[in-house]
This record gives sequence, C-alpha cells and structure tokens, in this order.
Amino acid sequence: MSKAIAERIPAVKKTPVSLPKWRAYYDITKPRVVALLVLTAVVGMSLSVPGGLPWQVFIPAMLGIALLSSAAAAINHIVDEKIDAIMGRTHNRPLPEGRITANNAIVFAASIAILGFVLLFTLVNPLTAYLTLAGLVGYSFVYTLYLKRATPQNITIGGLAGAIPPLLGWTAMTNEIHPHALLLVLLIFTWTPPHFWALAIHRKNDYAKVNIPMLPVTHGVNFTKTQILLYTVLLFIVGLLPYLVGMSNWLYLIGAVTLNLMFFAYAWKLKFKADENTAMETFKFSIVHLMLLFVILLVDHYLLPVG
Repeated sequence: MSKAIAERIPAVKKTPVSLPKWRAYYDITKPRVVALLVLTAVVGMSLSVPGGLPWQVFIPAMLGIALLSSAAAAINHIVDEKIDAIMGRTHNRPLPEGRITANNAIVFAASIAILGFVLLFTLVNPLTAYLTLAGLVGYSFVYTLYLKRATPQNITIGGLAGAIPPLLGWTAMTNEIHPHALLLVLLIFTWTPPHFWALAIHRKNDYAKVNIPMLPVTHGVNFTKTQILLYTVLLFIVGLLPYLVGMSNWLYLIGAVTLNLMFFAYAWKLKFKADENTAMETFKFSIVHLMLLFVILLVDHYLLPVG
C-alpha cells in the first residue's frame, strides 16, 4: 500500500470502555481504602466491649464511618483533579476522564457526608459523629489542600486523619476516649509513613512532575528508604504495646512479631538490595500487613479474651 493511499484511510480511534454512571461515584469513594478503614473501626468496636456487639449501634456506626470516609475520599478526588490528570497513576480516575463533573462530585460528597454525620449523631453518639467529621476535615482539607502541597512531612502529620477509625469504633460503643483506643491509632499512625513512602518512591517522577513535595522528591530516594527502614523498627516496638499493656494475648503477639519482621525484611531489601519492583512490592505488602494485624487483633480478642 502506498503512503498516499494509507494517509487517506482514516485512523481508527480507540473507544473508551463504557462504564455505568454509578461506577464513577463508586470509584471516587476509594472503596478498597474505605473497606480497610472500616475494618480497623470494627476492631476498635470489638476490643472496646466484652462479648458481641449490639447491632443497633454496630450497623449505624459502621455505615456512618464508611459514608464520611467515602466523602473524604471523594473530596480528595475533587481537590486533586488537575494533578490527577497529569500523574500516570491517577489520570484515569473519574474526574480527569470526564466520567463525572466536579459539581456532581461535590454534591455527592456533601450528601453522603451529611447522611453519615446524621446517622452517627442520632443513632450512635455525638462524640463519634464529631470525631469522624474531624477526620474528614483533617484528610480532605488539612492534608489534601495544605500539607500535601506544603511539606515533605505531609503524610507523617496528615496520617493522623487516616489513623483514627479504631478510635471512632471504640467511642461508638463506649462514648469515651480510652487509652487503648489511642494505642490502636498509634499503630496505624506509625504504619502510615513507611506504607505511603514506598508508593512515593515508585511514583517519584509523577510527584515531581506536579510539584508535590513528597519525601523522595525533596530529600531523595535513598534518604526515604532509610526513613522507611527506621519506621518499620518503630512499628515493631509500637506493635508490641497492645500485648504489653494487656489489651491482647499471645496470639496477637506472635502475629504482630511475624508481620512486623516481614515488613522490616521488605524495608531492608528496599534499602540495600532493591530492584525496580521492590518499592511497589513493599507498598502492597504493607496493605496486607495492616489488614492481617487487625484481623489477628480481632481473633485474639474473641478466642483468648484478656482477663
């Protein structure tokens, strides 16, 4: 075929996969992230009381926390629409792709946030409602709007908002802030930097392209790897505290030691023997790590009740 003939043949355009409208709203709630948050909240509920959970409180508490967490995720999508369109990891999110408008996303986020708050305030207790709302404000506005763009310690400070679900679960059942609940928050707070910095290493060029001062961009990959390794050591120590203060029994101790040693091994490899996949493998393991750690806490609580 001659070049002239070939040029007259229209190019075949790839048609994007057509998704139902509800899928765009579903996607901006970051359902997998919210599921992990709700799991940690349920563990907080379970550890706060002996025996089973009263469904009259459990169901609205779980729904309310999930709705406000989903609203926070949606606001994150709205605020980050422009940088999401540039970054390789996020360019196919619903807002950059035009599957949902910013105005519709705002209405949706506000609606589920109000519904979640009302559920918690009326059917659980005001303390849980206000703490959950504070978590939304902390993640969506303090972290996403300010800290994320202002300091390489963004995730260290802003991680507190994502660490509070166990406290929310605890207050939902007891209407009080207990030191043991704060210890569960500390576990997630310590886990968050090595979890997120591993992803930031993998996506360093993306963050640099949109001028987001993630630690690998501002201080270099090697420095970030050192920080990840040190945080896994700190996480190992913090992970012992639920057993040492009498919150849990030997089953949790074995699980925590095993999982935290595995996380340390990933961090060690990332620091000293990394290949191109190690950062992402560390990030993926960290998600499994937190999920299993809280599942073991739950199993330990019911199989080997303390006291």
